[in-house]
Amino acid sequence: MKPLKVVKYLVVHCVANRCNKPFSVESLINCGKQKYGQVSYHWYVRRNGDIIPLLSESVQGIHVKGYNWCSLGIVYEGGLDEQGQPADTRTEAQKHSLYELLKDLSRDYPDARIVGHCELPHVVKKCPCYPASIEYANLQPENREHNTMIVNL
Repeated sequence: MKPLKVVKYLVVHCVANRCNKPFSVESLINCGKQKYGQVSYHWYVRRNGDIIPLLSESVQGIHVKGYNWCSLGIVYEGGLDEQGQPADTRTEAQKHSLYELLKDLSRDYPDARIVGHCELPHVVKKCPCYPASIEYANLQPENREHNTMIVNL
């Protein structure tokens, strides 16, 4: 595992599992290990609002191509409706936990911009199925050069 160099982004993801089917912590860990040889994300937010730390903040995750070296990855359980279509399936507990986690992280990394995976350039996925940069606008750093990134919603 590589050390994380700097934190410029707090990237929000969804697991992309159907909202009516649980996705265990073990399943998430195993997916990352099978695909990349390590855990992909730094935190997992379960449907009940539990925040599960997965990687140390000092370790580079593998969650967004081209930005792993400068970002922390937060993933929530869900992201697909019962028919398997992309949708914002966050529970109230998840919304609360995500906000609190991002609020804490924005204090620890005051220059980091909060974005959804789909808001980064060249990403064609719908992940996390809601506009994270807008939802957490009050937590964003002010007057930063990378605040003007293109949003692909």
